[in-house]
Amino acid sequence: MKKSAQSATVDAYIKRYPPKVQRLLKRMRTTIRKAAPEATETLSYKIPSYRMKGFLVHFGAFSDHIGFFPTSAGVRAFKNELGDRAVSSGTVRFPLDRPIPYSLVARIVRFRVRQQQTTPRRTAR
Repeated sequence: MKKSAQSATVDAYIKRYPPKVQRLLKRMRTTIRKAAPEATETLSYKIPSYRMKGFLVHFGAFSDHIGFFPTSAGVRAFKNELGDRAVSSGTVRFPLDRPIPYSLVARIVRFRVRQQQTTPRRTAR
């Protein structure tokens, strides 16, 4: 995987990876976009990011996994369903050699959408 190149778009980001990883990234992207059609897609921290009244979720490819970043609230709310997958406070790691549970990803994204819709937008002081 070409880590040194920096991408200007999500499409360019995905094209940096081998075909197998590209398929996983494209499916993650489609899953997120269907679950959060109002979200704005961008790159943040050099990985695909989605915003809706602030940060919604990120995802990205790593050497042995696809990282999914739904915030600590997203991880906590679905901890039991995530099973034995590696998680940290705001991150879920989906190993490249195991199927990604896209329906669970969609449910987590919809959970985050509901959170963002009910959270008042912060304003600068």
